[in-house]
Amino acid sequence: MPAIPSNKPYRVGRSRTGLGLFATKPIKKGTKIIRYFGPLLDSRNKKHDAIENKYLFELNGRWTIDGSVRKNVARYINHACKPNAESDVNVRKRKVVIRAIKKIEPGDEINYDYGTDYFKAYLKPIGCKCAACEKKRKKKRAEAWAERLRLKAKAEKKALKEAEKQAKKEKKAQAKLQARLKASRSVNEKEKLNGSSNGLARANGKSLNGHGGKSPAHKMMAAEAGILAKASVKQVSEGHASA
Repeated sequence: MPAIPSNKPYRVGRSRTGLGLFATKPIKKGTKIIRYFGPLLDSRNKKHDAIENKYLFELNGRWTIDGSVRKNVARYINHACKPNAESDVNVRKRKVVIRAIKKIEPGDEINYDYGTDYFKAYLKPIGCKCAACEKKRKKKRAEAWAERLRLKAKAEKKALKEAEKQAKKEKKAQAKLQARLKASRSVNEKEKLNGSSNGLARANGKSLNGHGGKSPAHKMMAAEAGILAKASVKQVSEGHASA
């Protein structure tokens, strides 16, 4: 890690993406913080054009700064989608200076937007880890979690409603069954009562006819028997008289 003079308003420290550049003093908006420098690469030079690393800062179609040299402290500045600094490019002088676009407090990480090409080539495949993107992902995770809880609650409510509906059906069916059983018991009790009454009536009729008096039929039979008996006696008497 390169030595940084104490009069400089920044230091190299640990960041969520590895190493980063942090403010050690208040930095006003518009302040030129640090220069991004390194060897100039000419795209017309085949050897230069073949160089590839993450610290190449393209000035235009021809010139590029190779910021991979150790003394280039500005290379520790990380990308941010909502930065507090920006790259001030002077193509004619082939110089790049990082300038504050808002007030930066001590302890804040200094960052700037690397641009669309760099973002697509290096950051998008692995996911941007800047504070803004992390906040966005955290919000999405919270929304996804809230949605899962909402769906779970909805499913539980639906299940409870179905259970209550099923319980009502079962209760209704049970009530119908109880009513049928009650009606059946009532019919059986009536049949038993009717059967007992008929049996008692038959028993009473037999007792009266057999012991308590004679029925009209019995009386007629007895009368006919008496008439026949009288006729027989009369015939016997006439026979004795003739003799």
